[in-house]
Amino acid sequence: MAYIKSAALEETGYVVLDKYDREMDPREWLDIEYNDWKSSGDTRFAPLASAKGEIECNGFWNHKPPRTDKDGVWIDSQTEKAPDLTRRAQEPGANVGRCRVIELQPNTYSDCLYNLHQDDNNRLNPDGTGWVVRGFFNLTDDKDSYFVLRHNRTDPEGEVRIALPAGAQLIVDTQRLWHAATHPGDSARYCLITSWESGPELDAYIEKYNGVSHVESVAVPQDELDAGQAEQTRRLAARAAALAARGQQEKLVMSEA
Repeated sequence: MAYIKSAALEETGYVVLDKYDREMDPREWLDIEYNDWKSSGDTRFAPLASAKGEIECNGFWNHKPPRTDKDGVWIDSQTEKAPDLTRRAQEPGANVGRCRVIELQPNTYSDCLYNLHQDDNNRLNPDGTGWVVRGFFNLTDDKDSYFVLRHNRTDPEGEVRIALPAGAQLIVDTQRLWHAATHPGDSARYCLITSWESGPELDAYIEKYNGVSHVESVAVPQDELDAGQAEQTRRLAARAAALAARGQQEKLVMSEA
C-alpha cells in the first residue's frame, strides 16, 4: 500500500523536536482518570481522546464499527482537567486518533529491552491516506531515563537512546521501530502520547520545532548494555518456551503502548 508519510521520518523513523520550554501544572496529569491498562512495563493510561469519547484505551479496530486510529473523540471530563495537554496534542492541526497520558513505574534497562515492541497504528488505514505515527511529550523531569529505539527487537546494532528530561518531545514511527523506555528512579514517569496522521500539517509542525532525525545516544556503560542484552535473550527464551508448552506463540505487536 502507498501511504502519505513525513519525509522527516524517512531516514531514521524518528525526529526530536525543540524542548518544550513552558512550565506545566502537574495536576493536569495527576488529576485525570487512569485505567490499569498494561503495556510495556508496569503502566496505567489516562485517555484524553478515545474511539467514542469514553475513558478506555482499546484500539479503534476493536470497536463497532472497527476503524483505524484516527478521528479520536475528546473526553470532556478529562480535557477540562488537562487543557494545556489537550492544546499541545491539537497544536499540529493533524488528525488525532488516540491521545493519552502514560504512567510508567520505575524499571531497568533489562526490563526495557524485554518490553520492546512495535505498535499497530495503521490497521484498517485506507490506502492513500496519512500514515499514523506517535508523538511523545515527556512531562516529568526524568533526567536519568531514556527512550530506546531499535530496528530489530533483539539486535542492539544501531540502538538509539533518547534522553527524557521534562519537555523532551519526539515523534516516532512506532509501527516501524521497536521502542520502550528505561526509567530508573523511585517515582512514576508521565508522558503524553498522541497518535497523529502524517501529512502537510504534521510536516509543518516538525519544521516549526526544528525536528532532527539524529541525536547523540544517552551514554550507558558497556557492561550494563551487555547485561541487558543477555537478560533480554534469557527472558524471551523463557517466555517462548512457556508459550510453546501451552501451544501458543508470542504476539510480537503490542498495539496499546
